[in-house]
Amino acid sequence: MASLKFLTPEQKLFWQENGYIKLTNVYSMKEINEVSDAYNELFERKHRENLGLEASWVGNDMKKAAGYIDYTVKSIHNLQMHSGVFTQVITHPNLLDALEDIMDTEDILLHHTKAHVKPPEKGAPYLMHQDYHYFPHKKHTMLAVFLHLDDTTPENGGLAVYPGSHKLGPLQDHGLTDEKGDQYHYVDPEKYPLSKAEPVSAKKGDIVVFSYLLLHGSYLNLSDRSRRMFLIQVRAADDEPTEDVHKSPCQDLVLRGNNIYRDATFANRHMH
Repeated sequence: MASLKFLTPEQKLFWQENGYIKLTNVYSMKEINEVSDAYNELFERKHRENLGLEASWVGNDMKKAAGYIDYTVKSIHNLQMHSGVFTQVITHPNLLDALEDIMDTEDILLHHTKAHVKPPEKGAPYLMHQDYHYFPHKKHTMLAVFLHLDDTTPENGGLAVYPGSHKLGPLQDHGLTDEKGDQYHYVDPEKYPLSKAEPVSAKKGDIVVFSYLLLHGSYLNLSDRSRRMFLIQVRAADDEPTEDVHKSPCQDLVLRGNNIYRDATFANRHMH
């Protein structure tokens, strides 16, 4: 095993076998509190501006999973475009050391970021799904970093996974497209019910890193506590998308290492 910068050998093996790993002490609590304050300020400001932040999934499978209550989740994407605090999160040396250990490369590119807030008592669940279906790549190096900004358990809408399911490869998509053309990708909820997934509880400041092939979802929040998260999606520079989808600001920003595959042709200088 190559020399590790952040993970222990046991953590690296856990990642390889299970397709996810929970890590502590990536960020200091001072840093997490700064992120939390900037996060709250952003959501409060955009809420006052009456912008559309609703991001819950639709469809009968979702209604059933939510127990037919009036569920909701609020979301803002591309947080690095709103505050330098979030840029510091995605470029933190500890995070990139951990990702380098996990990905076996120092050439790490940003795909996108987003934040989800599940409010108390009606925070929407998410059915089991693979992120693969939203942005498929050839080498499947894509992974997510799930930063918890609250103590999180199943009761307030925490994460749930099927350990080792990343080894199954891409599974059949069971999702739908709504009347606006928005797509919701998830796997068969009868075969992979949220109720049989393994909960991944975490403390404020913990991160969970998981493969985009890992089956994951999250629970309905019926508690009196919010569940705030900040998600970072990254890939290796030598990977490439198989479909021209999910374009985001700062996509392919080099977080560490190099991207020798980046086009430098003058004629294409304005292309994203």
